[in-house]
Amino acid sequence: MELDQSLVGLTGPQFVFEVEKRHIRQFAEAIGDPNPLYVDEAYAKTTIYGGIIAPPSFPVAIGADSGQGIELPLDYSRMLHGEQEFIYRRPIRPGDRLHCQMKVTDVYEREGKNGPMQFLVMDTEMKDDEGELVVISRTNIIYSTLASNKA
Repeated sequence: MELDQSLVGLTGPQFVFEVEKRHIRQFAEAIGDPNPLYVDEAYAKTTIYGGIIAPPSFPVAIGADSGQGIELPLDYSRMLHGEQEFIYRRPIRPGDRLHCQMKVTDVYEREGKNGPMQFLVMDTEMKDDEGELVVISRTNIIYSTLASNKA
């Protein structure tokens, strides 16, 4: 199947991710970021944040850890991760319970060097217990059209 506008609006199941200090510490260690804002409570309290926060790219681990995605009628072997963006309303903190849901927000086509390229945009909205948006993790996927051109 090729990408088309009928995919826009498809959603995955909602899931809850409970953020713990160890998650933030492990993620900071995994990406090699020694910033004490992510692991040192005493230091973090002296900053404008008033406590430990997660690194900006932390939401990627939430989506990967959940196993909750969208079942799309596509050939996954033709998908390539193109870009990742995080749109924050506030930092993620230990103790947050993030209510997460992924949805397809856009499908579009651009002309590339070797012909048309298709793109699929998926947003994972992460809201707190009060329903306030904390962050949107936006993934832009390149969908190869080469397989369909080999016929």
